[in-house]
Amino acid sequence: MARRALTTTAAAVTIAASLLLSACGGGDDSSSGDIKGADTGSSSPSASAAADGNAPDVSVPSDVKLVFDFTEPSDAKQAAALTNTQNYLRALNHGIVKQDPEDPAYQYYSGGQAATYAKQQIQAWVKGGWTPSGTDRFYDQDVKTLNDGKRVLVRFCENQAKFYSKEIKSGKVLYTDANLDSYLKYSVLMLPPSGSSKVWKASVIEVTGKAKECQA
Repeated sequence: MARRALTTTAAAVTIAASLLLSACGGGDDSSSGDIKGADTGSSSPSASAAADGNAPDVSVPSDVKLVFDFTEPSDAKQAAALTNTQNYLRALNHGIVKQDPEDPAYQYYSGGQAATYAKQQIQAWVKGGWTPSGTDRFYDQDVKTLNDGKRVLVRFCENQAKFYSKEIKSGKVLYTDANLDSYLKYSVLMLPPSGSSKVWKASVIEVTGKAKECQA
């Protein structure tokens, strides 16, 4: 059975949800109602450039395609937050490919609970002896600036129907059929650059499995 993205545990969901709710300050919690999931996105890393020259390598092998079917927001803060949300996901997959739970890439684009989640995700793949293969699609983004005018909440869907695990030792791809488990819903709290950092960083992530609202 292929290893899919880890959903946050019940305890982690409670913590993440409370932090996200607090971050929202009781604001509008609505999200986009149109589920796109269309094949119009691009897996090109061209949008992954950071604001400085110290960005780490987040590349993945050619048999791993991360497709972000997102529309760039007109608001500069939201656009920057969305770009580095993508970089965080690229960095997470880079760590899985490298089989390195301490990979500096995800640490560059995250902190706090989001960094812990990335490390745990990588550790699970390392323990299973797997590396990713196939196409992982992200779509239907909903990007909002929170009430403090600084932090940005990014929500989106994921379709892993064509994203599989591959056994590192044998090279065997563990194919699975598409089902409700293929769809996940993400909420990522992005913090603006601060201190010596020049990039937006993921701070809190909530991942909900079997997301019916993400089915096309």
